[in-house]
Amino acid sequence: MTAIGVARSPAPRLRRATRSWSDIWNRVGEQTAFYFRTLVETRIAFAQYPTEIVRLIAQMSLGTGALAVIGGTTVIVGFLTFSAGALIAVQGYNQLAGIGVEALTGFLSAYVNVRLIAPLVAGIGLAATIGAGATAQLGAQRISEEIDALEVMGIRSVAYLASTRVVAGVVVVIPLYCVAVLMSFLAARSGTTAIYGQSTGVYDHYFNTFLQPVDLIWSFLTAIAMAIAIMLVHTYYGYTASGGPAGVGEAVGRAVRSSLIVAVFVTLAISLSIYGQSGDFNLSG
Repeated sequence: MTAIGVARSPAPRLRRATRSWSDIWNRVGEQTAFYFRTLVETRIAFAQYPTEIVRLIAQMSLGTGALAVIGGTTVIVGFLTFSAGALIAVQGYNQLAGIGVEALTGFLSAYVNVRLIAPLVAGIGLAATIGAGATAQLGAQRISEEIDALEVMGIRSVAYLASTRVVAGVVVVIPLYCVAVLMSFLAARSGTTAIYGQSTGVYDHYFNTFLQPVDLIWSFLTAIAMAIAIMLVHTYYGYTASGGPAGVGEAVGRAVRSSLIVAVFVTLAISLSIYGQSGDFNLSG
């Protein structure tokens, strides 16, 4: 009997493993279907709920309540990118000074800020502020059965709650990213010239030499793609939240974790598709 029991013991584990993989693929399918439905119903959001889109844009950009005192997401993302740009000045100048080419700090600002620092930091700020807030709002509406009430009243809940937030997130990220890029440039230039004493003419020469306008365009497109992906992830977790207030908190945590991973993968995929293996880098100047 012991031998028979040992022989049969792998079967339950195999069933559990199979069920686990099946559940994972089911969740992936549910998320994909929700994302597709949210994107398709954006036309309904524009046609039937433009007032809600405008309200969400104002709420996401400048904030409401106590968050409005500091300027909302705009100030938060601006501060984050300013700090990241200052690190370019500190680390870049010191490392390049070790090999006698500290004049190329302007090159680091033009190259690294545009392609990596500004998009990633803006994505992190978007996920931590706008995205997390959207998940918490939708989760609270789900557990209080407000979403069910909307559907009973004949309102398309996905278009009204999810599609409008995706549209608002894309609209908000455009001026938001302008602030992010400018603050990263300002921090790097101020730190290099004012703190380390490098000539502004030298810094501006290498900065303008290596800054390519097409890189800024691709950087903006990267930020927009990240905004779409982040808002889709956060609206899904908020829309499908369950388990009361604790479930909403868990949904916010999972959404932030997933959106940060998605933001990095979006940046990696777009960078590889645009710049390839060589990086489209030409040393000149």
